[in-house]
Parts: sequence; structure tokens; C-alpha cells
Amino acid sequence: MKEELSEKKIAVLAGGLSSEREISLKSGMAVFNTLKAGGYDVWLIDADLEVALKLTSLEPDVVLTALHGGWGENGSIQGMLEVMGMAYTGSGVLASALAMDKVMCKYLFERAGLSVPPFEIVEFKGAQLSIAAMCGQKRLAVDFPWIIKPAQEGSSVGVSIVKGEADYVRALREAFIYGNQAIVEKFIKGKEIQIGIVNGRVLGGVEIRPSGEFYDYKSKYTSGMTDYILPPEVSLKTYDKIVEMSVKAYDCLGCKGAARVDTILSDDNEVYVLEVNTVPGMTETSLLPKIAEAAGVSFLELLEDMLTDAILRKNTQVMTAAI
Repeated sequence: MKEELSEKKIAVLAGGLSSEREISLKSGMAVFNTLKAGGYDVWLIDADLEVALKLTSLEPDVVLTALHGGWGENGSIQGMLEVMGMAYTGSGVLASALAMDKVMCKYLFERAGLSVPPFEIVEFKGAQLSIAAMCGQKRLAVDFPWIIKPAQEGSSVGVSIVKGEADYVRALREAFIYGNQAIVEKFIKGKEIQIGIVNGRVLGGVEIRPSGEFYDYKSKYTSGMTDYILPPEVSLKTYDKIVEMSVKAYDCLGCKGAARVDTILSDDNEVYVLEVNTVPGMTETSLLPKIAEAAGVSFLELLEDMLTDAILRKNTQVMTAAI
């Protein structure tokens, strides 16, 4: 299949219009440079409002999505590619939309029997209401500290640790910049462990130890601010449980292609599923490439597996429609 892939025209979608644009551009350039060095016919496209026109003009055989956040990761771009009849990497429309909606994810994870941190949803009711008034909405029935995050953002954008009432007001202001829903959840102290899954196969896991209080935006994208432990320093029994829960999270959303499942192992050895990232980062500090490398899969091989899967799924879809 890799011989067939070598004959394909590949488009890499990066950039976009979300708050994660700069990270997406870094991911896109890393992917583009690696595929180019591997001898592939690859084109980098900045996914702006003219993205459909650019793709129509290029007529690629397969699209690799390296878009983070916004409509690049919430199913919108995936829907456009479906309508255009193009093969693309990663999850489809519904799984992408569900994974991006942290509120819906939590409900689905709970329905699947997965543990999630205790949480509440706070909604922005309108500009006429003050943040102080919104603080009177449902409150999390656990002690501080809490985590507050936007309901539909990635890369830890707008995420804050809340240690008291003053922090709560500040964190809500930050979260509501990115949407009208915020999640307030219990801060779980423990080991952050993330599992890489590609085409339904578990590649491995990584334990992340940020220098700060949690794995925030700065820790994710600043070299030297986080230690990466591969494999995670947990017992085999615990690791197997984390993998089992991660696969269940991947499956219950209907994910395809490459994804990264974020979990946390509490100090009392309870595993919590936090979220699923359906378009994992591909920068020099990103976790999925690190996990793949530890599993003996080079960055180029990882990309080839993602692209091959996209083409196979598209071919299957076409054959099924013809029956």
C-alpha cells in the first residue's frame, strides 16, 4: 500500500482560524517537511476561508488534517471533505464533533462506564449578567482546587486552576472568551498519562511531568518545560487498565485514524478519562510522535499509516456505496 501511496498527491491542511492557529502551522510544517523528505508529492495548504477553493484547484488524492481547534477539529472541515468526496485522515464528522465538545464527551464517557472527574457546567447567560451573578449558578460540590476550562477548546487554551473564590471569577472570565459554556471540574492530583491510538491500535503511552501545576499551553509547547516518561512509570496492571479505558473512550466516540486519549491516575490509583484528541499535535514537542518513536515507529511511518488508513477507508466507502 505504501507503493500506492507514493503515487498519490497529498494535501496537508494547517493553520486555520482558531486560537490554535500557530500550533497548527507548526504541526503542518513538521508533517510537510517529513513527507517531502520521504519523497512524497505533498502540498501545504493554509486552511483559511478559501480552503475549499484551494482543494478544488489542487485535486489531492488524500488530505492530512493538521488543524487544531475550531472548525478544523470539530467536524466542520471533515464534513466539507465528505461533501467534496475526498479521503482524509482522522475521525469522521460525528466523532470529531463529539470529541471537541467536552460536555458531551463527559456524558458519553459516564454512559460507557468510564470514570471522569466530578464536574458541573456553567453557562454564559448574556452580556447583561455579571460574572458575579453567574457565580450563583450550580456549584461543584467538592472542595477546591478546581479546573475551569472552555467546553470547546484544545491545547489547554483558556484552562485555569481555581484555588478560591477570587480565582473562580478570573477563570470564568478567561473561559468565556472562548465560548458560552465552561466546565468546572475537580482538580485530580496524580500522574497525567496519555495513550496514543492509531487506526484502532494502541501504540503506547507517555507520562507527562510538567514543571508547572498542570500540563498547560506553555508546558505543552515550550521545550524543556515538561519531562516525558516513556513508558509511564506505573505497574503493568495499572497500565493495562489505563489502556483499556482509553480504547473504550476512543471506541465510544466512534474515532478513526490517529487519536490521543488523555487520562490521569490519581494518588489513590483511580483512573480518570479526561478527553480524546482526534487531531493530535505533530510538533517537535507533541506526544503522539514521541509515543510512536518509543514503539519503534518513525514519524514518517506514522504519517504513512495515517494516510494509508484514510485511503483504505475511502475506497471501502466507495465500494460499499456501489453495492
